[in-house]
Amino acid sequence: MAAVQKSIKLRQFLRFGVVGAIGSVIDFGVFNLLASVLHFPSIPSSVISFSLAVLNNFVLNRIWTFPETRSTPALKQLTQFGIVSVAGLLIRTPLFAFLEKLLIPLAGKYVPNLLTPTIVGHNLALAIVIGVVMLWNYFINRFWTFRSPANPREETNGS
Repeated sequence: MAAVQKSIKLRQFLRFGVVGAIGSVIDFGVFNLLASVLHFPSIPSSVISFSLAVLNNFVLNRIWTFPETRSTPALKQLTQFGIVSVAGLLIRTPLFAFLEKLLIPLAGKYVPNLLTPTIVGHNLALAIVIGVVMLWNYFINRFWTFRSPANPREETNGS
């Protein structure tokens, strides 16, 4: 039984990672569209791209990663997911601001002229903060937002 539980938890973590990777593509894509193509400021661009990725991730996690929790009202889960995500954003935003100031000058010194130091610094900072926030999101959402029902039979009968 313990091996089955470990297998389920590993599958959930891997699925959460796949969903997170999809969210990261959305995050990077929207961020670069806004910041590099449309020349929006980097911090608001980061907040917008994060928000769109969060919405995508909620839907995919509810449907695919944690389907056994769908008997919980979607609005309740969305609210909890939103709270966790806002906390993640509060972790991410100052960390991103700090890292971009550190990484842009470093990129200017060490990265060949293939990409601008700003683009490299922004994307390195974004990659780091995505990793940090992903760990936060997984553990808090796993044990709060997408907590398994106390009685698995309720889940089966409630669907």
